[in-house]
Amino acid sequence: MKNKRTRGFIIILAVLVMAAMTAMTGCQSVSAAANAGETAADTSTQVIETTASVIRLEASELFTDRDLEQSPDLSGAVYQTVEDGQTLTITEAGVYVISGTAKEAQILVEAAEDAKVQLVLDGVNITNTGSPCIYVKSADKVFVTTGDSENTLAVTGEFTADGETNTDAVIFSKEDLVLNGTGTLAIESTDNGVVSKDDLKVTGGTYSITCEGNGLEANDSIAVADGSFTIRAASDALKVKNDEEADKGYAYIGGGSFDIEAGSDGVQAKTILQIDGGSLDITAAEGLESTQVVVNGGSIRIQASDDGINGTQKSQAYTPLIEINDGEISLSIGQGDTDGLDVNGDLIINGGTVDISAQSPFDYDGKGQINGGSVRVNGQEISELTNQMMGGGFGGGFPGGEQQEGQGRQGFGPQDGTSGEDGFMPPQGGSGSESTEGHTKQRPGGPGGKGGQPPQRPENGQGQGGTNGAQPPQMPGGQNSQNTQNDDSWS
Repeated sequence: MKNKRTRGFIIILAVLVMAAMTAMTGCQSVSAAANAGETAADTSTQVIETTASVIRLEASELFTDRDLEQSPDLSGAVYQTVEDGQTLTITEAGVYVISGTAKEAQILVEAAEDAKVQLVLDGVNITNTGSPCIYVKSADKVFVTTGDSENTLAVTGEFTADGETNTDAVIFSKEDLVLNGTGTLAIESTDNGVVSKDDLKVTGGTYSITCEGNGLEANDSIAVADGSFTIRAASDALKVKNDEEADKGYAYIGGGSFDIEAGSDGVQAKTILQIDGGSLDITAAEGLESTQVVVNGGSIRIQASDDGINGTQKSQAYTPLIEINDGEISLSIGQGDTDGLDVNGDLIINGGTVDISAQSPFDYDGKGQINGGSVRVNGQEISELTNQMMGGGFGGGFPGGEQQEGQGRQGFGPQDGTSGEDGFMPPQGGSGSESTEGHTKQRPGGPGGKGGQPPQRPENGQGQGGTNGAQPPQMPGGQNSQNTQNDDSWS
């Protein structure tokens, strides 16, 4: 059994300030950071109380030196060529430089459980009908490294299972998988693009993925340090599936550039989705989704036909939370039963810039706070959050959750029913109620407007987007997968 490296989770517990302590001068936020001895970023001088245990991911614990090395040492490498109808089987640890063009060929890694295998793609072009181009059956960890070259992997037909294993991706790994390098890799798939049943890390390279399932999928975690990604996925662009273990099920983005069109979610995790950097341009039904979504940096632009960023109960280990500490966020949301920032818990904005074009900018079940940064809604700078759960449709929200009977003036957008800045129209139609994951949203009518018609979520390539170009991509629907393990040492 492999020795597991301690995961990069730091659990920060918010301290409830008792009434007896209010007389103390200069109240401070106190936190306990497990296995790290560091505190959360100090973005506000006031105490931020939350109902959730806030997860923190530490980048230095997520990537090893070898993960981050883009040009491997080839002094002891073995050189191989793919051929039509042949399986290139690798059973020993080492570095393998692979080239050639072939049909119905496969690179199969079947090595010992402590073996680290590095596949350096140097002009590889494989087209298969129903089996993965790269299949990792066993190893400790496998690196798929693009050399200074162009590479293409494609599966054009229905995937065939390997016994009880549903090998449903062009690159399919039962073990830890790292993508890196200096070259390009184009992937085309009738199901998923890349699947790891354990951890998936990307630290470099240029990737173009077109698929009818998920673009990048992992059971335990996805961590991205760098890379350039163009993903067209009928389902989710990035997806993590483990919702049973508290220290797994996370997605981390610390850098890289993403151009995403997805039929469902741009990025979906189960426990936490943490963004520390990078550039994300997402057109999808929902942009970002996880139990907790924490943004500490980066540039995020989302056009969504449903919610822009959604903090919902994907895992029972943590309480839903959206926390924005820094970065630039721009959300353009379609009309209907949709929200810019939607969370079944607390919504905390401590810094950064947030620009939302939406009929319902905010929907939160817990506390809503702006402690810093710049927040604009439909062209207006605001200093207090409105809550759609308390509001009266478009233009009917109330700052701080304080409902003012019969008043829609505290909302955003024109009060006379005309279109406002960015071309947004108040939704038409009667009041509505729709059950969503975690709670039921009430959309009562009021002076600010009435509840509108929800957008059509894309199915089988058909969908109706909202305003401001939030049009879902035209693609067929897709599928998914499940589980395994990890070690990050050099070998």
